[in-house]
Amino acid sequence: MARSLASFLLLCFRTSLVTPLIFSLLLQPPLTQLSITTQPNIVLLMADDLGIGDVGCYGNYTIRTPNIDRLAREGVKLTQHITAAPLCTPSRAAFLTGRYPIRSGMASSNGYRALQWNAGSGGLPANETTFARLLQQQGYTTGLIGKWHQGVNCESFNDHCHHPLNHGFDYFYGMPFTLLNNCQENKPPELDVALQAKLWLYSQIIILAVLTLTAGKLIGLISIRWKIIACFTFVGGLFFISWYSSYGFVRYWNCILMRNHDVTEQPMRLERTASLMLKEAVSFIKRNRHGPFLLFVSFLHVHTPLFTTAKFLGKSHHGLYGDNVEEMDWMVGKILDSLEKQGLKNHTFTYFASDHGGHLEAQDGSTQLGGWNGIYKGGKGMGGWEGGIRVPGVFRWPGVLPAGTVIDEPTSLMDIYPTLVHLAGGTLPQDRVIDGRNLVPLLQGRAQKSEHEFLFHYCGSYLHAVRWHQKDSGAIWKAHYVTPVFHPPGAGACYGKGICPCFGEGVTHHDPPLLFDLSRDPSEAKPLSPDTEPLFDTVIRKMGRAIEEHRRTLTPVPEQLSVYNVVWKPWLQPCCGTFPFCWCDKEGDSAQSL
Repeated sequence: MARSLASFLLLCFRTSLVTPLIFSLLLQPPLTQLSITTQPNIVLLMADDLGIGDVGCYGNYTIRTPNIDRLAREGVKLTQHITAAPLCTPSRAAFLTGRYPIRSGMASSNGYRALQWNAGSGGLPANETTFARLLQQQGYTTGLIGKWHQGVNCESFNDHCHHPLNHGFDYFYGMPFTLLNNCQENKPPELDVALQAKLWLYSQIIILAVLTLTAGKLIGLISIRWKIIACFTFVGGLFFISWYSSYGFVRYWNCILMRNHDVTEQPMRLERTASLMLKEAVSFIKRNRHGPFLLFVSFLHVHTPLFTTAKFLGKSHHGLYGDNVEEMDWMVGKILDSLEKQGLKNHTFTYFASDHGGHLEAQDGSTQLGGWNGIYKGGKGMGGWEGGIRVPGVFRWPGVLPAGTVIDEPTSLMDIYPTLVHLAGGTLPQDRVIDGRNLVPLLQGRAQKSEHEFLFHYCGSYLHAVRWHQKDSGAIWKAHYVTPVFHPPGAGACYGKGICPCFGEGVTHHDPPLLFDLSRDPSEAKPLSPDTEPLFDTVIRKMGRAIEEHRRTLTPVPEQLSVYNVVWKPWLQPCCGTFPFCWCDKEGDSAQSL
């Protein structure tokens, strides 16, 4: 009897200990229970040239973006999400590799800061390891739908050394280049306009000279042999053909669609491109619903020429640009709906961002065709000013990331690389510098501060500005060593040049640098001085040492955007026929209208 009573009392005692423990475990919020044993599906959504001020959840109350806003409401919004470059080719290279573009040779020291042709030989080097490659090694099916703009070929028209399929993507459907005004027949040319004007002027001079010599010979005013006139005519014809064979057919050479290695439309039919992209994205999700998969949807929106389908034309309060933004948001909604339809919403890590800030100089007369960068100064192409590099950054993973969270810490698009590798259960390359940082602890709320202390802001291969996150004080210092010269003065952009330069007479060097505390002056309106800021000299010295340490980590690499690498080479031209007869439409009427 005594033994039974003792056993009963011992059981009660154990129960009294275990019960609270069970309750405490049950009451733990699920968003701290992240387990990498189950790999999430991953959907990355990237806009082209979208300004941070163009989105509802970042303060725009006139352009309707309910689907992007829904992502922010159901997930985490970053307010200091920074691109590694203010232009598409280098920014996307950094996004894919987690490294500053100067490390991969995707930063330019000349005026060509982005790839100019599908038939150029430059591009993302084969020895760079993208997040797609690492996820592929972890068992992910990887797909890219939309814009690439990281090159195609190196030495022949079918070596595909820079192609997405050579960089870890199992499937590619989209545009190997980027949209241009040249892609739409009724738009003024956009590619190398100033150079084309000079070449056409030289051609006219040659034609005029030939006609003058011929007329002078015929009427006896000039004593010259016909062979010399014929030779001059032949050389002039070669000159004209050499440049017009490229610039005269930009729509055929650059505005094409590919499925994997095959060209399917040459030139593109823009009226159905959005339908094709959306159809491909939804189809990829459906095909790979059993996962895990990585889908990178790289929108052609909202780059000029802003081709918008009839369903959205005239529907926004901001003209053609607003219409284009709202069409893109609708496409985002359809992709999110597809995830829900397949029962994947709670098993998918979703991310939305832009590759850089809005293009302030994109105008048609008095009509603004570029984005709005909110309260931030500058825009696309400007190496240091916030408007060119601060972009939307929204994450959603229901049950894992806390809904409705806003994080005001410096982060980078390069952070996506280590974040995805962590989620997939992979390991980062140990043979190179990775500049990104894993965002998962910050997104979950397990870390309160960003891991970034310094961020370096390049314009091409030229360092224009540095950001220092002084974590103990909360200050975010930013020093501008070089800034573009706005045209006209005080205009806030380079309207006379189309895009601001990185070097030469179009920039101003500052010594001492312009210093701002973004935590107090996010618009960079009032530069500090030793008289107004007691820590001025201390901060500048600290940043100078950080620059020296950063430069010691750089190693020389071939420049992918050299003049030779960016010029058009006919032997590298992707072609769906026999060059130069490159035109086809393999899509037919496969795309349903929006």
